Amino acid sequence: SRGRDAGRGGVAVSAPRMPGFGGALARLFSFQAAWSYERMGGIGFAHSIEPALRALEGGPEGVAYRQAIARQASFFNAHPYFAALAVGAAARAELEGTAPEKIMRLREALCGPLGSVGDRLIWAAWLPACVAVGLILVALGAGLWAALAFLALYNVVHVYSRVWALRAGWSRGLHVAGALTAPGLRVANAAAPPLAAFLVGAALPLSFGWQLRSTPWPAFLVAAAGAAVLIVAVRLAAPTAHGAALA
Repeated sequence: SRGRDAGRGGVAVSAPRMPGFGGALARLFSFQAAWSYERMGGIGFAHSIEPALRALEGGPEGVAYRQAIARQASFFNAHPYFAALAVGAAARAELEGTAPEKIMRLREALCGPLGSVGDRLIWAAWLPACVAVGLILVALGAGLWAALAFLALYNVVHVYSRVWALRAGWSRGLHVAGALTAPGLRVANAAAPPLAAFLVGAALPLSFGWQLRSTPWPAFLVAAAGAAVLIVAVRLAAPTAHGAALA
């Protein structure tokens, strides 16, 4: 991997593996534990990157370490899984002695793209796809196995995303933006939304039929009437809300 002379209290980075990788990865699972409106995920970012920053000159008691922690605790807002890309890249930059202004610009520039990729791939595609698989299995009588299948499917991608992102961020450093155009990520972004749409489309009639078999007709009719009233109310309120927003 790339290395260069240290500066500003940094160290020469030549090792292929990120210092404190295991600790940083474990902490990324609690990235949102200290979420706030002031800093969003900034505290979680600093908490996640801290194991790597111990390799700075002077260690945890050094000036470089304290300054880096304060820097990394500033505002940061992105998808919690793909934030690992920024954590890895920032760790690399800190250990290489990159100028603080450049590190801060890197963090700011990554917020939007990482949020967009994560929202599209995870929240809008993979999560609905896994929920749909669970519903299909419930409708087919899988019982508890449906919940286990949902958890297994979802978390395989969830955990892999964090591991891949942290490794990619560290390996690319300041050039981390190139990771967002990786072939695998492009394929996933193209394939996940249609897959989710197909699975949700298959799950709805199956789960609806399952509900019909297990729900007494009076209760079903009340629920259907309530849903119809809600749909009509939303459609009637939409033009009014749109006009108020324009005003």
